[in-house]
Amino acid sequence: MNIEQIYTGCLAQGAYYIESNGEVAIIDPLREVAPYIERAKNDNATIKYIFETHFHADFVSGHVTLSKETGAPIIYGPTAQTSFDAIIAKDGQEFTLGKLTIKVLHTPGHTMESTTYLLKDEHGRDHAIFSGDTLFLGDVGRPDLAQKSADMTQEQLAGTLFESLRTKIMPLADDVIVYPAHGAGSACGKNMMKETVDTLGNQKKMNYALRADMTKEEFIKEVTDGLLPPPKYFPINVKMNKEGYEDIETVLNRGTRALTPEKFERLANETEALVLDVRHQDEYVKNHIPRSIFIGLNGDFAPWVGGLIADTKQPLLLVIPEGLEEEAITRLSRVGFDAAIGYLKGGMAAWIASGKETDSIVSISADEAKQKIEERIAVFDVRKIGEFKSEHILNAEHTPLSELNKYLAKFPENDDFLVHCAGGYRSVIASSILKSRGIHNLIDVKGGFGALKKEGVATTDYVCPSTL
Repeated sequence: MNIEQIYTGCLAQGAYYIESNGEVAIIDPLREVAPYIERAKNDNATIKYIFETHFHADFVSGHVTLSKETGAPIIYGPTAQTSFDAIIAKDGQEFTLGKLTIKVLHTPGHTMESTTYLLKDEHGRDHAIFSGDTLFLGDVGRPDLAQKSADMTQEQLAGTLFESLRTKIMPLADDVIVYPAHGAGSACGKNMMKETVDTLGNQKKMNYALRADMTKEEFIKEVTDGLLPPPKYFPINVKMNKEGYEDIETVLNRGTRALTPEKFERLANETEALVLDVRHQDEYVKNHIPRSIFIGLNGDFAPWVGGLIADTKQPLLLVIPEGLEEEAITRLSRVGFDAAIGYLKGGMAAWIASGKETDSIVSISADEAKQKIEERIAVFDVRKIGEFKSEHILNAEHTPLSELNKYLAKFPENDDFLVHCAGGYRSVIASSILKSRGIHNLIDVKGGFGALKKEGVATTDYVCPSTL
């Protein structure tokens, strides 16, 4: 038996490669499927099954392409409806993989087709569960994403999830290993642990949602409390996962067209494409194409693209570090953004050499920012609400990046103001959005809140985020 968790930090997502006696099952694959095929080839194995735990909202799965490339069937749990050929398994149905058995446990609640796959070893003993978004480490899947398709309220879905956990998962032995679909950082849950693998026994002790004495009413209240609105691209990804999508090679060929500065500028004007700059924030601050939006590859790139741009059909023109063109297009495609139409050949150096206009962002050190704060300059914090409530600069305004457009009227029209996040990545994203909206009197704080606190800037009393 060989189980490999293939974890993608940008999406906080875990796909799984399971091999036994030359047969392979892939669970919740990413859109770029070549690594799975190559891995199976190296193992002299055949991909026999592609299991999907549910219709994912936060990324586009590779199930359709992987099935096309290998001939392996796609398997969903009960009630799933797809536009492509798939095995819709019954609750309790078993699939043989080499010496192993994979049993279907229908666990609705996060979505109605949500399914946990129970892996049994060659002796028939329960070994592990692949729980999708039903059970995370430290949390469970949010029950509000499938309300429209399920025609149920989030409270009804939460009640269904309560029953699924207690009838299908909690009765399993404590030594069963839990392999979830996501870890900390995913928008599919609220308070996930940073670990990506655990035992069910430990989760029964640590996970608030698995308390043995918890009533259904308490579960519903705790699971639904404090849910932030889901990113706008989530329903689009669900649709793509249900109905299919373009082959990633087609997307890559279209997006990796090298464009001269002249062609790049002409296409931007003709297509109303959004210019997306994915370099490091320090490079963007120094010089960038006017009105371009910064979302750097070095951070949570794909989720921020999905959350801030939202329209997956928006044409994109990219400014990319040399050699990372394919990576950028691939990571965009993971969240359904397939409309990239090319990138700037030669990068900003070529743009500048051609004599075209550039812009920049005023960015200062935490020490300089401290002086300005003491002089009563306005401070805007673009971190998440939990980060802000935990601790923030005294008198700072909270304008979270995920909802920045709602707060445009709060920013001063003429006076300079400071923008900061935790470490400097999100504040530059926010600054680029503000400048694209015509707000230029901003000053970015290098190093963000961490650097400001280190400089001794006055803050509110710290509150542990887990108590909020």
